Amino acid sequence: MSLGAFGAVLTVVLTTGMAVLVSRWLHTALDPAQLLASERVPHLGGHEPSVHAWSRFHVRYYAMALLFLAFDMEMVFMYPWAVVFVQEGLIALVEMLMFILILLLGILYAWRERALEWA
Repeated sequence: MSLGAFGAVLTVVLTTGMAVLVSRWLHTALDPAQLLASERVPHLGGHEPSVHAWSRFHVRYYAMALLFLAFDMEMVFMYPWAVVFVQEGLIALVEMLMFILILLLGILYAWRERALEWA
């Protein structure tokens, strides 16, 4: 290893150490125990919350979150596919169309089961 590689490792170690020290300093500077009681309330701008933070949500919100994650993962798979598409051509196009068709069937099923309605 050359001296440049050790310099890079030393830079990473020093940067990490500084980040740890700054975060510890920020924790002591912004210590929640030093806040007033109204400042420790988690939301509503200092007013007392009307609902507990651990209250239960309706099951349709979980279904909507799962649908969002499914289609968010679709985008994660489409970016690398766009790079490979130039090299692979028609095979990559057919594979992505099958992937999108499966997701479309999931949307149609969710629509039929009324999982996309809020009311």
